[in-house]
Amino acid sequence: MTSGKILNSKIFNIFFICAFFLLAGTFSKSASAREKAPEGAEKKFEPKDVILEHIGDSHFWPIVFPFVKETKIPLPVILYTDKGLEQFSSGDLLPEGTVYTGVKYSYKLEGNKIAVVDASGKVDEAANKKVWDFSITRNVISMFMTITLLLIVFLTISSAYKKRVGKAPKGLQSFLEPLILFIRDDVAIPNIGVKYTKYMPLLLTIFFFILINNLFGMIPVFPGGFNLTGNIAVTLTLATITLLVVNFSANKYYWKHIFMPPIPIWLYIIMVPVELISVISRPFALMIRLFANITAGHIIVLSLISLIFIFNTIWISPVSVAFTVFIDTIELLVAFLQAYIFTMLSSLFIGMAIEEHH
Repeated sequence: MTSGKILNSKIFNIFFICAFFLLAGTFSKSASAREKAPEGAEKKFEPKDVILEHIGDSHFWPIVFPFVKETKIPLPVILYTDKGLEQFSSGDLLPEGTVYTGVKYSYKLEGNKIAVVDASGKVDEAANKKVWDFSITRNVISMFMTITLLLIVFLTISSAYKKRVGKAPKGLQSFLEPLILFIRDDVAIPNIGVKYTKYMPLLLTIFFFILINNLFGMIPVFPGGFNLTGNIAVTLTLATITLLVVNFSANKYYWKHIFMPPIPIWLYIIMVPVELISVISRPFALMIRLFANITAGHIIVLSLISLIFIFNTIWISPVSVAFTVFIDTIELLVAFLQAYIFTMLSSLFIGMAIEEHH
């Protein structure tokens, strides 16, 4: 067997394992949902609930093993209200519908959100507007795990470079060096130019942060493998960082092109607002592109697996798993592609902002 065939076989096995665990994770959730139904009555499987549960955030950390009932670990709830800070465990809100009476207000779960309720247990819309939720949700923990992993990896590689000056890389250093050199030689230098060194830490952090979370998100039963990069708040934060770096790094020629473009003065009333809108639209495009692509991929994969439970027969599973493996193959490509595109466009916007006048 040639090396190419061996590689293809390994890649297929990886995708098949991913599809198996995704199927197992979905089975666990649907099975636990049926167990909660009244005795003698089987609860109808709702694919929408499974899909929304995965792509959304939650105040609970799910522990899922193949074909085992799902366990939820309560997470800290931190609320800032007009009456002060409120802290308690999300376990105080279980089972769903339970009203927890805190020091400031009373609360209960409404889907994946914590709502303020009145004495009768109804949602108090006026009070909800006065509450800011700073809770440690599963997406926040997933983000902390990714940051910890990035720190360990980058500090280890940095230490290896310092200890092995002038020597060939080995271990983790040799594994990630091609990706680091790719970001430097094919992304940073062509788009930013000679000043690329200053922005390499930012570009590497963005690339690996997005890539790791894209890959982990493909396996829902993996601890921390949630739809983090498919969360609009996360992509908004990444885009905002790019926006701030671009505009605070911009030189006078960049701002001159915006406020004094080389066109007839009578066109300024049109072009200046257009240029200002473009300053916001660029990071907005980064935010929407990453959010939409990752979320859409997760929805498609979960929808394909849900076919087994919709038709309620194991005979549909070969078709479902086959299509899931195919979509997972595309998702793996998208995981790398979206990390590359976000990093490349960020470097391009930085390069446009710091480019010297010719």
